[in-house]
Amino acid sequence: MVIPTRNLRTRVRFGRTVPRSARVERRRTTHLLVSSVLLFASVLARQAPAQSVSSTNTKKNFIHGVVINGVTREPIGYALVFSPDNRFGTMTDDQGRFELAFPQSTAGRVAGANEVYSIDGAVYDIGSYSMFGSMLKARKPGFLESENGSPMANDPPVVQGVDVTIKLMPEALIVGRVVLPSSNAYDRIGVELYKRQISEGRPHWIRAGFVNTRSNGEFRFADLRPGTYKLFTQELLDRDPLLFDPRGPVYGYPPVYFPNAGNFQTAGSIQLTPGATFQAELSPVRQPYYPVKVPISNGPADEGVQVAVAAQGRKGPGFSLGYNDREQRIEVSLPDGTYLIEASSFGPKGATGSTTITVKGTGLEGSLMTLVPHISVRLEVKLEFRSGDPDNSSNQNVRREGQRGRQTVNVRLEPLDEFGSGNTPQLRPPTSPDDDSLVFENVPPGRYWVRVDSSQGFAAAVASGSIDLLRMPLTVGTGASLLVEVTMRDDGAEVSGTVEGLGDTALSAQNAAAQSGGSFVISHPIQAYVYCIPLPDTSGEVRQGFVMWDGKFDLSQVPPGAYRVLAFDRQQTEFEYRSAEAMRAYETKGQIVRLVPGQKETLRLQLISSSE
Repeated sequence: MVIPTRNLRTRVRFGRTVPRSARVERRRTTHLLVSSVLLFASVLARQAPAQSVSSTNTKKNFIHGVVINGVTREPIGYALVFSPDNRFGTMTDDQGRFELAFPQSTAGRVAGANEVYSIDGAVYDIGSYSMFGSMLKARKPGFLESENGSPMANDPPVVQGVDVTIKLMPEALIVGRVVLPSSNAYDRIGVELYKRQISEGRPHWIRAGFVNTRSNGEFRFADLRPGTYKLFTQELLDRDPLLFDPRGPVYGYPPVYFPNAGNFQTAGSIQLTPGATFQAELSPVRQPYYPVKVPISNGPADEGVQVAVAAQGRKGPGFSLGYNDREQRIEVSLPDGTYLIEASSFGPKGATGSTTITVKGTGLEGSLMTLVPHISVRLEVKLEFRSGDPDNSSNQNVRREGQRGRQTVNVRLEPLDEFGSGNTPQLRPPTSPDDDSLVFENVPPGRYWVRVDSSQGFAAAVASGSIDLLRMPLTVGTGASLLVEVTMRDDGAEVSGTVEGLGDTALSAQNAAAQSGGSFVISHPIQAYVYCIPLPDTSGEVRQGFVMWDGKFDLSQVPPGAYRVLAFDRQQTEFEYRSAEAMRAYETKGQIVRLVPGQKETLRLQLISSSE
């Protein structure tokens, strides 16, 4: 089988003299990307079906455009442009321009699903390809790929005969050096990077990278996206052969948080913008370490135990302790200080315990720690649906939790821990065909937001005893299991309307192509995003939806409450909408609505640009 290389060929405009420096750069970049091109070729070969060809059509549609730097707007030469499924690709010329060809049916229309084509002897099952053009991607070292592999929300549609502009964001860098008193090459210390990320409208810190320093103490973090970061060193025991005495006291370097803090909370934040390079220097201080042992009365012998250490009572990454399952105790060395030690087992029957210790000039054995079993959280769902239900008579539309409740309601427990342990509680699967219960088993102590999603209706009430869980978090402690009562209704409000200020360049291009007889029109249907944000100290739940190319939007089953409704030109992945302080920036934007059950509200919203 012959692999088609026509679509992977660099197209350079003739009649133009290419400078020697550009030719050198081109050869260098081509060498770096040749493996990527070969990879695409191998994918094409593997994906080509063995069946006979149903069409020998050789007509092609062409997409052409330019790849530019999203910050400087300068063209990016010798970048790889490709379709998301890796079937088609090419490279830009020295001016950042490209042309990509793919087959067109004999009728002159876009290839439909399940159609098979032959190009230069290679066979393709085109499949449902009518949307691929709006998701063209590009790649080049030193630039970031699109997050989640998707186009930006307001990118124009791809239209035959109209230039496509693909923006690549330059990577940000954090580079620096860790200065240690010892110059021994053995003392390569680990450096960790955490990034602030917004999830469900609230901030969390996630691990964004780890590197070991070079022998001269230098380190480098690359491929970083814009955002807020924190940087710190890992612990390092001093093994300098000139100073280390195996029979004497142990010395080490506790974590130091940039610029020179003793814990994660008080560390400075690093703000990165696209293409920025941040310089950081860290100077750990050598201190004596003392042995610490904390016995566990009921430590598991066949399961691991996760140990977390909070220096000065403040949670955060940095220190680490080990668990000796043979002796059933936590043991490690620590410098002087006060520490909160938490231990958790996460087997089928998880348990958690904690203790506070103070290290001061000598080793110690802490008091006996007992792990307390995790508890269960049971849900009782009441469906107060007023609309007709084809599966039930009218007098059965209001009923208690059961199989329909499991199918209708999705409940999540969202930990408030800003670092997150990765052990988010999950609903227990049904134990039998007749098991209709909704239970979270093995829930560790902590505080959780109870999030309720539904394919029909909304959560009108969520409570545990007298605590309103729509406004307050659920506190899980030790002891008896908890009961959470959820009431679902389907008489929510409807918010619809039009967003003004949308660009019409893409629509004009579509219309022009259609009027000129062009049949190849590939568009991205989403033009903007609408958010309904509850006002502080009011009832309601966040709702978001799409704005289509005609500017229309429609949100249904919005819970009663007071909301600020905002329209953005892009999806807000870092939108801290649950913070009253963060929402002050939008006090003069959008519209405020107060909704009651069954209300229909029509709005006209002004688009908020991402650059504002």
